[in-house]
Order: sequence, then C-alpha cells, then structure tokens
Amino acid sequence: MRKALIVGIDHYDKIGSLQGAVNDAYSMKSMLGHHADGTLNFAQPLLLTGTGPGAAVTRNELRDAVEELFKDDAEIALFYFSGHGYVDGAGGYLCASDCANGHDGLSLADVMSFANASPAKNKVIILDSCHSGIAGGNPVAARVAEIKEGVTILTASTAEQYAMERGGSGVFTNLLVDALNGAAANLVGEVTPGSVYAHIDQSLGPWTQRPVFKTNVKKFVSLRSTDAPIELSQLRKLTYLFDDPAAQLQLDPTYEPERSGSEAASTPAPDPAKNADFAVLQALVKVNLVRPVGAPHMWHAAMESKACELTVLGQHYWALVDQALI
Repeated sequence: MRKALIVGIDHYDKIGSLQGAVNDAYSMKSMLGHHADGTLNFAQPLLLTGTGPGAAVTRNELRDAVEELFKDDAEIALFYFSGHGYVDGAGGYLCASDCANGHDGLSLADVMSFANASPAKNKVIILDSCHSGIAGGNPVAARVAEIKEGVTILTASTAEQYAMERGGSGVFTNLLVDALNGAAANLVGEVTPGSVYAHIDQSLGPWTQRPVFKTNVKKFVSLRSTDAPIELSQLRKLTYLFDDPAAQLQLDPTYEPERSGSEAASTPAPDPAKNADFAVLQALVKVNLVRPVGAPHMWHAAMESKACELTVLGQHYWALVDQALI
C-alpha cells in the first residue's frame, strides 16, 4: 500500500494569500496517482486544498490528516505540502488557512513526531513552503537532525529562505513534477527521492533558493516509474558483450550493416549476429554506457576495426547486471 497526502493552500483568512499552491497540489496528485505506463502508483491520494473562504484547510484538519497518513504500515507514506511556512525561535510551522500569525500553524515538530513514530516502511515529507528546511532539525542544536530510520525530507528552501512562485506554480514543485515525469529517472525508469533532489539542485543553479535534503534510509524507494531510456533486455546484455567491466570489445566492419557503393566491394559483408550486437551497443552509447575508442562515432570504430569500451557509468551498470540487481 502506497499512501499520499497532498495539501495545497492558496487562501488564508488573515495573512497574505498565494496563487500557485493549489495548482501545485493538483499537479502532484496527477503525477503521483499513476506510473507512466498507466498502472496505479499511490492509490487515491488524499487531496486537501484551500481555495477560498468557503473551501479552507484548517489547522485541525491538516493535523488530523497528517496523523492519519502516518498511522498505517504502508510501503510508503508521502506527505506533500504547498503553502505558507513560518519559523521562529521555537521551530517551524506549516500555515493552515486559519493561521493569524504563523506560529499558530501545524508545528513541524508534530509532523516529524508522527513520521518518526510511524510503522510505515518509508516516510517521505516534501515541503514547498518558506523556511521549510528547518524540518527535522533540533530547535536546541541547529546542526543536529532528528530523523529516524525510513524518513526522508525534501524541502524547497533552507530554514532562512523563502520559496518562490512563478507563473502560477512554485519553482520547486515545477522542478519536482518534471523530475517525477522522467527527468530524474535512472536507466530502468525509477525515480527516487535522491534523484529528485539532484535534479532540482542542479536545475536551480546559483539561485538564492536552495533545496534541502535529509534522509535516514538504507535504500531509496522509488516514488514513480517512468519510461526507461533503454530497454531492460538491452541493458542486461552489458555482461554478454563485455566479459569484464574494464575490457574493450574489438569491432570490425562486419558489425556495421550499412555500406556505401565504394565500400561494398572492399569490406567484408555484414554479419547478422554482429549487426544485432552492434544495434545494442549503439543503444548503450545513447545512454552514455558505451563509447568508441579512438574514433568519433561507433560507425567509424567498426569500419576502421577499432574498439569500444564501457564508460564509468557503464561499468557501474555492468556490476549491477552481474550481481543480478537489475
């Protein structure tokens, strides 16, 4: 069972309202509901949105929903929040629609207590709110994080920073949705919290808003499966094509199926079995697992009887295949 609570609050009764939080919540619900192939991912994510005076999210509603999320022994319990955040000397808070001053919101200490005590195998907390980087921190020892095993926190900004909106969406969530849609997928199409953070961190560049990532896990869980950039059957041929990760594969013209008129008479005929291997090698080149040696392209390497080899990333995936991990 994979559970998700998705909250987006634009309307606030007594503090300034937002414009993109509800849009972000709907985008996250749409992205997390199913994998890229249409199969179910998070079953019926609970969506809470504060859109106006008659459709608000109160602190009590927010607290009850967070507590309920983390009660069960789920495979993943994921909490996403987009809205105002607040921080003071006592810690951080998520602002509900009925907040008047910030520190009357839902305490991040309460959120972390629910997550740390949860029997769920993986607890993922994603916060697109100002000052959200304080989540999981110790209010007395600022450099100490209090995160029990199985908990991962990903936030839009540090404890001192604001989270930006742009074009009706949070900058952080826009990149988050992009990551879940495949931009942060590995070569088997899985998107993990770590790869999401890396994508957001690299995409933000030198901006003042910096994402924060805190985790205490033995192994990252996949948040969503997307279309893999290479077929699994081709990926598993790494150990068939290369006996050793450091070995070079000697090529010759029989690997290349195409001939021009001038080359047809002077080169050996294509070998169908080698042509099939060469097609796999070219697919591996496209995802940076294989490269030609001493030639600009694989075509030149074959026609000039040169070799190809695994890249550093290719050696990593060779080891994964060799250990039957993929």
